[in-house]
Amino acid sequence: MQDYASELIAETKRKNPAEPEFHQAVFEVVQSLALVLERHPEYRTAKIVERMVEPERVIMFRVPWVDDVGQVQVNRGYRIGMNSAIGPYKGGLRFHPSVNLGILKFLAFEQVFKNALTTLPMGGGKGGSDFDPKGKSDNEVMRFCQAFMVELFRHIGPYRDVPAGDIGVGIREIGYLFGMYKKLRNEFTGVLTGKGIGWGGSLIRSQATGYGAVYFASEMLKTRHEGLEGMTCLVSGSGNVAQYTVEKLINMGARPVTLSDSSGYIYDEAGITAEKLAFIMDLKNVRRGRIAEYADKFQGATYTPFDPKLDHNPLWDHKAQCAFPSATQNEINAKDAANLLRNGVYVISEGANMPTTIEGVNQFLDAKILYGPGKAANAGGVATSGLEMAQNSMRISWTREEVDMRLQNIMKGIHKNCHVTAERFGTPGNYVNGANIAGFLKVANAMLDQGVV
Repeated sequence: MQDYASELIAETKRKNPAEPEFHQAVFEVVQSLALVLERHPEYRTAKIVERMVEPERVIMFRVPWVDDVGQVQVNRGYRIGMNSAIGPYKGGLRFHPSVNLGILKFLAFEQVFKNALTTLPMGGGKGGSDFDPKGKSDNEVMRFCQAFMVELFRHIGPYRDVPAGDIGVGIREIGYLFGMYKKLRNEFTGVLTGKGIGWGGSLIRSQATGYGAVYFASEMLKTRHEGLEGMTCLVSGSGNVAQYTVEKLINMGARPVTLSDSSGYIYDEAGITAEKLAFIMDLKNVRRGRIAEYADKFQGATYTPFDPKLDHNPLWDHKAQCAFPSATQNEINAKDAANLLRNGVYVISEGANMPTTIEGVNQFLDAKILYGPGKAANAGGVATSGLEMAQNSMRISWTREEVDMRLQNIMKGIHKNCHVTAERFGTPGNYVNGANIAGFLKVANAMLDQGVV
């Protein structure tokens, strides 16, 4: 089995050179799947894993647009359909300068397992562009989104591929994208999720990823007969996921003390309160300012600028019990993981996708802390996207309470599935194995049923 795994990883690297994030995602999953493939050789015979690491389709296209001073700009657009065995492709669009094919393939691969864990009929996909909305005017963002959709619209649809938002793509960008899709197709369908409440969006969708990560942490703590009340929590990022993680932590009696952006991070020992969070939401969502302003506004808070020369992130070097990495991939390295453990953190619920390196993950697993990997812990966002799709199909809108109740039940179900599956395969408490195996089994069995396609 070790030879099989090594050969598969080597072949993945050979076919996908210079894509380290994708290699990392595949390696982590294949490590877990050795437990399954020993018991079920039929998956190897049908080459299920080899088929899962190969995207069903990859679309790459040019996006020309005109900025506010009349200059032509050219970006690159992508959409990856990774696996549609259990439903239409579902996954976000990311607008960020770091976007490239390897990052999107890693995200699409993770999305396959995450979507399967929700139990909703959604396949896995991802897309985006190296366009950076930061510093752009609303008109520039609109022109880019419209140019992007002029090509993307050919490849998506409510029964084919349903994109959503991700880093750099919020309700503003979804609105511009949806408006152009509607114009081009001359139809109003639920082809994008994360829409505005007044035109097909779901209540709780904006909050869902952050809320879901907190619900997952709460479920993990219940296995030790504990709760979040009174816990000190480190949170990274200051976008949608981080904001609503903090909001839910406050509601559940915890004390979040950090937030960050690309310029640095703030530490507020007194705790981020509802009043302080309202300031952050205005700062980030309306004024689009930098997190440093928080320390200027609130006495006792400190701001630490990002230092590229450091071999660790000082945000993860504070005393706490819980951590919610909610910024981006690989933001916790081996040294950060050691700092978290040394400072007393024993609950980690990942709001971002693959925010911890392999070395960091191994430290958490060896320490036997409560570690919820992103594909399980942050599945609340795509789960609520699935609920938005259901509401669009039925032409109805559920109340906030109903959507939140469904979200909580889905996160409880994901936690139970991961927990039970980890025990079933001989690694109790290992949510990485539980999530990878449970997601794999659902997709793999569908692929076997549908033949070699």
